[in-house]
Amino acid sequence: MTAPVFSLGQLAEQLGATLRGASDIPVRGLASLQEAEADQLSFLANPQYRKHLPACRAAAVLLTEADAEGYAGSALIVANPYLAYARLSHLFDRKPQSAAGIHPTAVVAASAQVDASACIGAYAVIEEAAVIGPRVTVGAHCVIGARSSIAADGWLAPRVTLYHDVRIGERVVIQSGAVLGGEGFGFANEKGVWQKIAQIGGVTIGDDVEIGANTTIDRGALADTQIGNGVKLDNQIMIAHNVQIGDHTAMAGCAGISGSTKIGKHCMIAGGVGMVGHIEVCDNVFVTGMTMVTRSITEPGAYSSGTAMQTASDWKKSAARIRQLDDMAKRLKQLENRLAAVTPNGDASSDA
Repeated sequence: MTAPVFSLGQLAEQLGATLRGASDIPVRGLASLQEAEADQLSFLANPQYRKHLPACRAAAVLLTEADAEGYAGSALIVANPYLAYARLSHLFDRKPQSAAGIHPTAVVAASAQVDASACIGAYAVIEEAAVIGPRVTVGAHCVIGARSSIAADGWLAPRVTLYHDVRIGERVVIQSGAVLGGEGFGFANEKGVWQKIAQIGGVTIGDDVEIGANTTIDRGALADTQIGNGVKLDNQIMIAHNVQIGDHTAMAGCAGISGSTKIGKHCMIAGGVGMVGHIEVCDNVFVTGMTMVTRSITEPGAYSSGTAMQTASDWKKSAARIRQLDDMAKRLKQLENRLAAVTPNGDASSDA
C-alpha cells in the first residue's frame, strides 16, 4: 500500500489549525519528536518531552499556542495536540481494507444472515441464526456463535470468539484473542463439592466500543453482562458475569472486575486494578494503577490503594513497620488510658 501524502496546508484545514510555515510542505507520516524526519509530522502533548522540541527535524509539529512561542520550525497550532494527532492518525493508517464477500473456506450456517457488504475471512465460522450487519469485517478464524449479532461497521481481528447470544453494537472494534460470552465463574458448594450454575444470560455491547487483545467478557448468569456506548477496554482485561460498565468509561490492561459490579459513566480504571463483586462505582471516578477496590465508591474523584514505589531496602523497612502497626496502636491506646487516669478532668491533652 502506497503511503498517502498530504501538504501542511491540507492538514491544517483538516484540523482547523493555525499554520505557521509553508503550506506546501509534504507530509508522509507521523512520528515522535525524537524520531521524526523532514517529511513527517510530530506533536508535543506531554511536557516532559518539551526538551526534545528544539532538535526535532519534523516537517512540522502540532503545538499549543504557548508551546509554539520560541519554536523556530513550522507548526500547526491547536488547542489539544494529542487530540489533533489522534484525528490525523487515521489519515496515515495502513490497515488493510477488507473487501466484501465470504471466503471460500468460511463456514456459514444456512440460517445465518450476512449482509452483502460484509467481509467474512478465511476459516471463520458463523453459526445458526447469527446476524452480520453492513460493512462488518469478521477476521480469519473468528467464531460467531448462535444467535449472536454484529451491527454495522464492526471490525473483528482474526481469532475473536463470540459465544451464543452476544449482541454487538455499531462501529465496535475487537482485537485478536478476545472472548465474549464465555461462561461466568458460577458454582454452588454442596458438602465440599462444587456444582456448576448454568450461565443463561448473554453479553450486550454498545456502539463505538473497543475491546483489546485477549480480553474476556463473561456472559451473565441470568441477565446480560452490559458494556455501554463508547467504552474502551485495553488488552488482557477480565470482566466477570453480570458486570455493567457505563458509557465512555476506559479501562487499562490487566484490570479485573468481579461479578455483578456496576461501574458508572466516564470513569478511568488504570492498569492492574481489581474490584470485588457486587459493588457500585459512581460516574467520573479515576482509580489509579494496582488499586484494590473493596467497597462501593459513591463520590466522584481519584482513588488509590497500596504504596508508591520505593527502593527495595526502604520497602523492606516500611513492610516491617506495617506489621508492627497493630501492636503499636494497642500500646498507644494503653498509654492514652494511663495519661487520662492521671490528668486533671481526665483530659490527656490538658496542660500539667
